Amino acid sequence: MEVTNVRSINRATLIYNFVAKIFPLVKQELTIWRQRAEQIPDSRLSRQAQESIRLKAFHCQGGSVYALYPGVKREETVRFIVAYQTMSDYLDNLVDSLEVEDELAFAQLHLAMEEALLPQAALSDYYKYYPYRDDGGYLEQLVRTCQAGLDSLPSYSIVQEDALELAKLYSHLQTYKHLAVEQRESMMLNWIEPYLKEYPAITAWEFAAATGSTLGIFCFYALSYDLRLKREEVKKIRQAYFPWICGLHILLDYFIDLREDRETGQLNFVAYYSDSRRVAARLKLFVANSFKLSLSLRYPKFERAVIQGLLAMYLSDEKSQDRDIRLITKQLLGKSGTGVRILYWLCRQLRKRQLL
Repeated sequence: MEVTNVRSINRATLIYNFVAKIFPLVKQELTIWRQRAEQIPDSRLSRQAQESIRLKAFHCQGGSVYALYPGVKREETVRFIVAYQTMSDYLDNLVDSLEVEDELAFAQLHLAMEEALLPQAALSDYYKYYPYRDDGGYLEQLVRTCQAGLDSLPSYSIVQEDALELAKLYSHLQTYKHLAVEQRESMMLNWIEPYLKEYPAITAWEFAAATGSTLGIFCFYALSYDLRLKREEVKKIRQAYFPWICGLHILLDYFIDLREDRETGQLNFVAYYSDSRRVAARLKLFVANSFKLSLSLRYPKFERAVIQGLLAMYLSDEKSQDRDIRLITKQLLGKSGTGVRILYWLCRQLRKRQLL
């Protein structure tokens, strides 16, 4: 098993290893889960599982950058990240695509996201309130794969509480966000309001966006390989990732989907900004704070590459050139440094070759 070299954080090396070594590992893991998805007895669940992999593979590709975090075992890290992200994307499809709008069912399904982070936890009946349930053990296999990946981590006990809290926030988001249109906004605001005192620099919808990212959980997983990990470092990671890096991640995702979500009536957190100037200003703030807080972390070059990669990956999507947002796209690329522009060019090439 290859262990990422602590001294090898060089952007060119990182990019090469990411594409040449990590992408094939991700593809290998996704192939395993795709084959299992094809064997799910209930055709509706099977279709959602297969679609979540086919359409959202780039989530696993992007998240697996943490397999290059210094000191981690690459294959094990990719296996955990792909299983956790595949589970997240599958559950997202279940609460979004099968005309179910049941809060209890959604909350029960998302217990999987929390129990996957508890190595010794007994598994719940995730489909207890969901109308379709015969998945042939698919969701349980995803959870158990994640649990097995945590058992041997030397410092997981130090990060577990923080990782679990992020998973619970994610689960609440997914539960409320997919309720009926007339309910979802008020339910979400009621859930978010108590947290805003802790995060006075952001809005309710920016908080919601930050809860939708799995990157903080993946970073905590990577940190757990460090035998000398201290709580102080975990706290710094938490402050950098939540709400800033996690928020930037999901705001960029919603940013490029603005027009599409308006046309389909989907909830979009960026749509809550009053105008395009506000959109640009807030995205720039999330970029600036992400870069600033990354400087205090142990591997600032790695964290900077993650932030640059987020910008490059999302802004290289064709949707970022939509007439309503392309000026903001240009501003974000222009203000974020040469590194982002290089990665942007690389992402464009990968998209042309259908590797991203």
